[in-house]
Parts: sequence; C-alpha cells; structure tokens
Amino acid sequence: MVKNTEHATVNLPLWVRGDTNAFFGFGVNVLVNVLTLTALCLGVVQLSSGDVFGTILPALGIALVAGNIYYTVLARRLARRENRTDVTALPYGPSVPHMFIVIFVIMLPIYLRTEDPRQAWQAGVAWAFIIGVIVLLGAFVGPYIRRYAPRAALLGTLAGISITFISMNPAGQMWRTAWIALPVFALLLIGLLTDVRLPGNLPIGLVALLLGTAIGWIGGAMSVPDVSAAAGDIALGLPSLQFGLLFDGLAEMAPLLATAIPLGVYNFTEGMTNVESAATAGDSYNLRSVLLADGAGAVIGSALGSPFPPAVYVGHPGWKAAGGRSGYSMATGVVIAVLCFLGMFGLLATIFPTAAIVPILLYIGLLIGAQAFQATPRVHAAAVVAALIPNIAAWATGQMDNALAAAGTTAAEVGDTALAGAGVVYDGLLVLGQGAILAGLVLGAVVVFVIDKRFVRAAVFSAVGALLSFVGLIHGERIEWNANGQVALGYLFVAVVCGLFALAKVPPREPDAEELELDRRHGAPAAAPSTPPPTPAEQAAPAAPTSQAGPTTQAGSAAPAGRPDEAEDSATAGAEAGTGGR
Repeated sequence: MVKNTEHATVNLPLWVRGDTNAFFGFGVNVLVNVLTLTALCLGVVQLSSGDVFGTILPALGIALVAGNIYYTVLARRLARRENRTDVTALPYGPSVPHMFIVIFVIMLPIYLRTEDPRQAWQAGVAWAFIIGVIVLLGAFVGPYIRRYAPRAALLGTLAGISITFISMNPAGQMWRTAWIALPVFALLLIGLLTDVRLPGNLPIGLVALLLGTAIGWIGGAMSVPDVSAAAGDIALGLPSLQFGLLFDGLAEMAPLLATAIPLGVYNFTEGMTNVESAATAGDSYNLRSVLLADGAGAVIGSALGSPFPPAVYVGHPGWKAAGGRSGYSMATGVVIAVLCFLGMFGLLATIFPTAAIVPILLYIGLLIGAQAFQATPRVHAAAVVAALIPNIAAWATGQMDNALAAAGTTAAEVGDTALAGAGVVYDGLLVLGQGAILAGLVLGAVVVFVIDKRFVRAAVFSAVGALLSFVGLIHGERIEWNANGQVALGYLFVAVVCGLFALAKVPPREPDAEELELDRRHGAPAAAPSTPPPTPAEQAAPAAPTSQAGPTTQAGSAAPAGRPDEAEDSATAGAEAGTGGR
C-alpha cells in the first residue's frame, strides 16, 4: 500500500454510488433517533413544541452538521494519506443510550418533582455539558486503553451494546408490525449482505424505505389527518446560545455527577470501541481526534440548548459494506440539520411508518455482532461472549425496571426474595450490568489473557476491575468510595490467582496458524512462538495481535496494515505506527 508519498495521487470523488445506499441507510438511522428523542421531549418531559422545535432540534442540528462534516474531512484525509479510494467516514449522530438516560434518569425525575419542564431541561443541558467535558478528557486516556486492551474485549463489549440497546427495541417494534417491517428487512439483507443488485442499481436503502411506507399506507397504518395536522406545525427555528439555561443547570451540578461521570466514561469507551471496529474493517482513524470531536459536539450542543450528546455511531462496517465512502456522512449531517431547522420531524413521523425505518437498526446489530467473532481468533470466542454479558445484564434489568414502573411498583418494593422466587436474579444482574461497557471490556480482557496464558496481564486487568468497582465506575450504583467492596474483593482474588500462575512461569499460548494468517493480512506481528517463559519486558509489552478482515471483505477491500494514524497526536503511540498496534 502506498502511503504518505508526494508522488502518490488518488482521485477522491465527493460522491460515489455506494454513498447513496449508505446515505439512505444511515440517514434513516439518524432520522428515527431524532424522531424518538423528539417524542420523548414532548411526551415524557412535557416540553413545549416551541422549545423542542425552536431550540433543542436546531441545537442538535448544528452539532450534527459540524460533526459529520468533520468526519467527512477526516475520512478524505485518511484516504489521501494512504492513497486509497475505499475509506468510509465514521457515522455520527445523537447517542442512542444517552437519549433515554437523560430523559428518564435526569430530566423526568426533576419534572415529576417540580412539575417544571424548564428545570428538567436545564438539568439535561448541564448533564450533556459534563458528559462532553469528560469525553474531552478521555481523549487523552482512551489511546492508552485501546493500545493495551485486546480486540476481543473491545469488539465484544461493542457487540453487547449493539445486540441489546441497538437491536432489541427495533426488533420488538418490527415484530409488532411484522407485515410492514419484515419485507423491508428482507430487502435490506438481500441488498446489503449479498451481491444481488436491484434493476438500474437503485439504492437499496431508499427502495426499502419506500416499500415499507407504501405497505403501511395501503394497509391503513397511517393517517392523512395526522399528516395535515403535523404540516401546520412546520416553522423555521435557528440555533442560539443558551448560556443562561446551561449555567442555571450547572448551579445544581453535584447530583448530576453521579451519572455523568460513568456515562462520560461510557461515551469515550464506546468511541474507542467504534474506532477499533472501523480499524478492523480497514479504516484506522486517530482515536484522539475522534474523541475530541465527540466531546466538542456535546459541549457545543449543550451551549445551544441540546441535552442530547452526539457520538460516533456503532455501524461503520455496515456502511462500508454498503459501499459508503465519505459523501454519505456529510450529506446525512446537512440533511438532518436542515430538517431540524425547519421543524420537519413532526411531519416525517406521520409520513413514514416506524416499522419501515427500524429494520436498518437491526441490520447494523447483525453486522456488529458478527464482526466481534469474525475479527478475532476462534480461540478468543469465549472472551467475546464474556464481554457481551454485562451489556445483556444492563439491558435485562432496564426492561425489568420499565415493566415494574408500568405496574406502579419497583424492584425494591417487590423485594429480592420475591423476585428470586420467580426465578429472577435481579440483584445480581443489576450489579453485573452497572457500568456495562467498561465492565465488559475488563471481563473480556481477563478472559483473553487467561486463554493466552498471559497471567501477568490478566492480573493487571483484574486489579483494574477491582479499582473501578471500588469507586463505582463499574458494578456500582453511584460514584463513591467503597461503592461495591465485595465485587472489588472478588476481582482482587482473581488477580491473586492469576499472579500465582504467573509466578509458576507458565509459558504463554503460542498463536495458531489461523492467527498468524490473520495477522499477516493486517501486517501486525503475532506473538512469536516460544517455549521459554516471557521475559519481564515481554510481559510488559502490548497484547498479541488479534484481527481479521471480517466485514471488510464485504466491502471489497483489505484493511490497511497497522494504525499509522495513532502516532499523529501521541508520542506514546509511535511504536504502533505501521505495526498494527496489537
């Protein structure tokens, strides 16, 4: 591959045919998320339509258009540096988990206590600002985590998010109106997972959306009066600075920190795993540049009045497989921003059936879940599953909490004994799922290093798990000293067990032929086979590489060797340049 040469030239069109597919797929993805957060603001917190359509959505629109343009530029810069035409921009939009968290955990309790939607709004804006600051700080920590955490742990915890929080709710919505959703889903699978093309090479995302919309209207699922009523609410809304709203919210900052700190950590950890996912698919972006942009987007959005932090999305391999390059990202940001400024989301919700939109989210869930197994050696499959489990626990307890709340009660009122008698281990699942993405990363890393018989590294990650548990970043209800001492003690015992095996000088597992071949494809050096135990220097070195082309092969391109971009902003990453970094 030709990289960083003055004589190398590459023609980078602003738009390719694959961008059309990716635009309609990703654009619909962001569209449904903005429709969802709009409904949450209006229906749950009871914010006025003027505040939602006149301030919150325009603020979000500015953050989205700026972020997507930035990631388009980043993609084109990477393409020129590596002299490639197949670089896909990172997808960027409002963070889906945070939409529900800021509404139900931050804003709704304040609204129920004060009956003042504005107080709830200002708390949400302050919370989003704090999230952004934490992500900005994480930009200087994240590269170190990514450098030393094994890929099975990073991709496994990302797959856990994708399978649960990204896929399950859309799947439920699909099967509730299966006669609309399943034909759309089938068309997406055929068009995006096979080489079958529609006549005239029509964009599959657009055709799928139109098919579902036609079925919904013909079947009577949609209403003309609803469209007429929504059309009357269209009005131009331009963003403006909302410092008063932000500062009023920050005056009561202390209660917000309990959720903002772990979720800020969640944000930069998720961004880190999404960058890893993109690297596995062939596009090695600079992690620090990505996290700085994510943090800045949340800070800018909150200053303009949006309580919804934007973030790099799960799904880069899916849009790469669909043929998307750099144009789809900019087009999505601009179109969604224009819709936000014009207050069109109320109208769009009455035109397009939800069941015609959400299948694209399930498709993304399939891609990311598959990538976690395809991009790691088979011997690490158990570690991928281990990284999934905390996210599944977090999703399951959330579903239980919502069901109990709908019945007018809580798990505390029902009691652990009664729940256990019904076969529901609520208390254990609750602890397991707190700080799920970080917990999954720790657990997955420990399992990888145990499988590889690299017990020093397993002990180190176990000790990190003990520390994170002790302060409540994982397995704790809030950030505090001795948040969950029992779990911390359990991780410490794991560290002791692994340390004892390390003292026994058990030789590390040698990579098999499959791993060596995968590493050869990526240009990443595998751990050299050896019979003697590793030296202290070897024990301190980064983990053995694990990678595979995976979904990249669907896009028809091979992954670049290594992560040369990681050395741009950090001298510590210099050793990774051109080596694959792991």
